[in-house]
Amino acid sequence: MEAPGAAGDAATLAGPDPELAATMGFSGFGKKARTFDLEAMFEQTRRTAVERSRKILEAREREKEDQAEKEFRCLQPDSPASASSAIGAESTLTPRDAACSESEDSSDEELTGPSVQSQTSARGQNEDTDDDDDEEFIGPPLPPGFKDSDDDHDDDDIQEEDNNPVKKIPDSHEITLQHGTKTVSALGLDPSGARLVTGGYDYDVKFWDFAGMDASLQAFRSLQPCECHQIKSLQYSSTGDVILVVSGNSQAKVLDRDGFPVMECIKGDQYIVDMTNTKGHTAMLNSGCWHPKVKEEFLTCSNDGTVRTWDVNNEKKHKGVFKPRSVQGKRVIPTTCTYSRDGKLIAAGCQDGSIQIWDKNMSVHTKFHCRQAHAPGTDTSCLTFSYDGTALASRGGDDTLKIWDIRQFKKPLNSAERLSSFFPMTDCCFSPDDKILVTGTSVKKGGGSGKLFFFDRETFQKLYEIDVTNA
Repeated sequence: MEAPGAAGDAATLAGPDPELAATMGFSGFGKKARTFDLEAMFEQTRRTAVERSRKILEAREREKEDQAEKEFRCLQPDSPASASSAIGAESTLTPRDAACSESEDSSDEELTGPSVQSQTSARGQNEDTDDDDDEEFIGPPLPPGFKDSDDDHDDDDIQEEDNNPVKKIPDSHEITLQHGTKTVSALGLDPSGARLVTGGYDYDVKFWDFAGMDASLQAFRSLQPCECHQIKSLQYSSTGDVILVVSGNSQAKVLDRDGFPVMECIKGDQYIVDMTNTKGHTAMLNSGCWHPKVKEEFLTCSNDGTVRTWDVNNEKKHKGVFKPRSVQGKRVIPTTCTYSRDGKLIAAGCQDGSIQIWDKNMSVHTKFHCRQAHAPGTDTSCLTFSYDGTALASRGGDDTLKIWDIRQFKKPLNSAERLSSFFPMTDCCFSPDDKILVTGTSVKKGGGSGKLFFFDRETFQKLYEIDVTNA
């Protein structure tokens, strides 16, 4: 059936446009390469095969009809199952098989089930629906029920993966990037996942580009943005075009993607007693982070006892000041700070063990606070809000990880203990689906491996752990 059509196509394609050929000065111009639509060819072949077998079956049916009709009419249909098996058997017959079985069938008179006509009509419907289903597939039609079972398996796999959150932890491959010889104290991944920035106790900030990296796994840039100060925190902004650098001095810096300075916060006047009246921090910084929604705004906290918000476009003065206070109303040092996911709340973990949360627009009194969140005198190293905004996780310097509902802030929903931490920048974070909470542990030299622990958010059972390295 295809040959004449193919010849016709070739004839129509071969003739170039005579005007174009005359203009360009050669006759070969304008010939198009013949493209073959394999899918359509397969479909056409399949349809002709179906048509052919249908014709043979109809011819056989006409011969049989006269002699078999009496028996079929008097016998009741047996069961739908036998009918469907008969359809399956008929649809898989090749023309030669059909011819062979024709003589057998005519001699075999004691058949049960519905009439041949109803069978063939059912089969015809089946084939029509198959045609619709198979239009996007190449090759002969799948046997009945095959595709469904395959889909079911896929669904089961997907469901199993949903039920087992460990499957979603990406730990199939591993490389080691050598930052330097001292503690790596800060990591920042850009929002697209293409670049990584690392900082350490050796004052260096290194830039890594995964796409442009060769087998030597070298950083493409290394610099010391804060001279001789340890790097405390590095974070890309929500758009990924600038990086916030928080170090051991009192001035946070913002660098662009390639490490060139964009702004540096002003240093406050250390002789002024009231910290609200100084334009910037007067003591060592502890932490900092970007606003999740406003790309120009960021937050820092410092040993001067304040949490300050800043605008990238105004380095001369902070935007707002928040002053955490102890039970007696005295100044207390915030060791970590963060925004809520919508950017409306600001939370700080303090050295007296408290967690204090302010409404971003009202800096005087806290909106929520918990006085005994962690052991007093220990540095709470990280606070992070869940993606749904209802829970807050805190990583304490007292070797605990806790999760809180800030609306009932008196006691934690859950807590995990004996998670050793020797660094004031040990992080914790939620998985993107909010089901898992992850944190790291540290060890003394020769004390085994530092690990990553994964906890179920609801039950706080340990789901998984990764041995990172012998350090």
